[in-house]
Amino acid sequence: MKIYVDADACPVVRIVEKAAAENKIEVCLLCDTNHVLRSDYSEIKIIGAGADAVDFALVNFCKPGDIVVTQDYGVAAMALGKRAYAIHQSGRWYTNDNIDQLLMERHMAKAARRAKSKNHLSGPGKRTSQDDKHFEESFRRLISYAVKG
Repeated sequence: MKIYVDADACPVVRIVEKAAAENKIEVCLLCDTNHVLRSDYSEIKIIGAGADAVDFALVNFCKPGDIVVTQDYGVAAMALGKRAYAIHQSGRWYTNDNIDQLLMERHMAKAARRAKSKNHLSGPGKRTSQDDKHFEESFRRLISYAVKG
């Protein structure tokens, strides 16, 4: 098992590394050439800049039983298709039971943004320490679940 993190602007990298180190699981952080990452624990793969380059690289690397950390529903869907586990930085697990609904919500939000009317969808609020705590608890449960496989 390995953990892959879509690390461009990912706020939970250190939490992932801490839990992974405690469980002796390798971590690979993927980012594009526009970001600079440093880690004493994780392998870092810098992928050429380009639309979705990091996303496709991450999905190509992951194998069944791996864990993927991403906020991108499309990446999560592809990871699930490869029988990997996937989790959002909020702590929400992506599953075969919820991914279709999430993809539909993404599609509808994108359509609303493109509409000429004044539909303004607000983004997520500022991240809190409670958000980090929730992610960490959920991520640790996912590791336990994945290890049992």
